[in-house]
Amino acid sequence: MSLEDALPPLPGQRLARGVARALRAMDFVTVDEVVPVSGLRVDLMALGPKGEVWVIECKSGWADYRSDQKWRGYLEWCDRFFWAVDADFPTELLPEGTGLILADAYDAEIVRMGPETPLAGARRKVMVQKFARQAAARLQGFRDPGVAAFTI
Repeated sequence: MSLEDALPPLPGQRLARGVARALRAMDFVTVDEVVPVSGLRVDLMALGPKGEVWVIECKSGWADYRSDQKWRGYLEWCDRFFWAVDADFPTELLPEGTGLILADAYDAEIVRMGPETPLAGARRKVMVQKFARQAAARLQGFRDPGVAAFTI
């Protein structure tokens, strides 16, 4: 199997992979598709070495961005919020006061740091627990695919 065959099939998933690689180099770990609360699902959540919680929304194009009406709801569930887009995305159309990451399937670069809005302690605890449970359930699913039906 070639390296190209191993890439995620969807453009947003490819962006998430590149962002996850770049954040790992910064000592962050990531989990994709985390649900902070019913009705919201973030593309990528990152947990930093000091307990920082970042949310990254990966947008494959302008139409994908325009259809996202829930992103403001993610702000209360993270310390920093970022958009991850490819080099062809019209970044000037993204809202001021949000972070920006340029990415492809292999790497990413933080172009604009999202403003820090620290989570309250109780909310941070909830998010770290959701992150840990999601990551552990995925790992268990890889180890024992028969339990996949019981994952979070």
